[in-house]
Amino acid sequence: MLKGKETLKSKTKYRSIWADIIGVILTVVVFILPFYFLVVNAAKGTTESFRLNMSLPEKWLLFHNIGKVVSAYDWHVLRATWNSFVLTIFSVFFLIIISGMTGFVMHRKRNRASSIANVLVLTALVIPPAIVPTIWVLQRLHLYKTLAGMIAIEVAYGLAFAILIFRNFIGTIPKEIDEAAIVDGCTGWNLYFRIIFPLLKPVTITIGIIATAAIFNDFTNPLYYLPGDENATLQQTLFAYISRYSTQYNLLFADILYITAFPLLAFIFFNKRIVSGMTAGSIKG
Repeated sequence: MLKGKETLKSKTKYRSIWADIIGVILTVVVFILPFYFLVVNAAKGTTESFRLNMSLPEKWLLFHNIGKVVSAYDWHVLRATWNSFVLTIFSVFFLIIISGMTGFVMHRKRNRASSIANVLVLTALVIPPAIVPTIWVLQRLHLYKTLAGMIAIEVAYGLAFAILIFRNFIGTIPKEIDEAAIVDGCTGWNLYFRIIFPLLKPVTITIGIIATAAIFNDFTNPLYYLPGDENATLQQTLFAYISRYSTQYNLLFADILYITAFPLLAFIFFNKRIVSGMTAGSIKG
């Protein structure tokens, strides 16, 4: 009996080791090798990068190539970087504020209006956005080809999902907290921003991560609603450089590396906050 238990433990141990090994191999193949390929080719010269192999460059020209990409076409990439940062920061900010307040009201006030709002939220998740009518509305509001209009679009497109997540999370907060705050004279805006909103930190971080990644990497929406070279975002520079640098793979890879660097650095510096926010949200829910 004892020998059988030891054999079972030994098998379980070996299975765990093999699972770890397979996981490491898959990580290397799926993530590390493509990134290595990107870096070494971005650091090569034009002729050397045209071979598209994984050999190390004869001379490292990484920063030279990145500088060349950034300064090309009157610093077009820097303008695109500014546009992407402005679009992402303001869109995520308004998305969190609006969806959080809406989710709070929808959950706390159970009436006919909240029922209609629930139906509209679910409908927005199912029905795809219509491009031509949206452009028509933006033109009538004089927001077409503007960052303000693009921010409104990103907020509107992400609102339904964010409201649903916030509303479900607010359901875990006891209503007695609201009632105690109201008795103490804390109502309206103060009730939400001083009492409720600090309790929403885990789900706020989670929504912020998802929205930031989606908006920063968005290509199609700025292409439709924010045309023009002066309004280009970072993802659109990649599309433009595919044709401009079709025979200069080192510059194309340098542009890809420049775009990838921002999410990568954000993950490195805010890794603990990202993980704690997402795990706290799962435990709380």
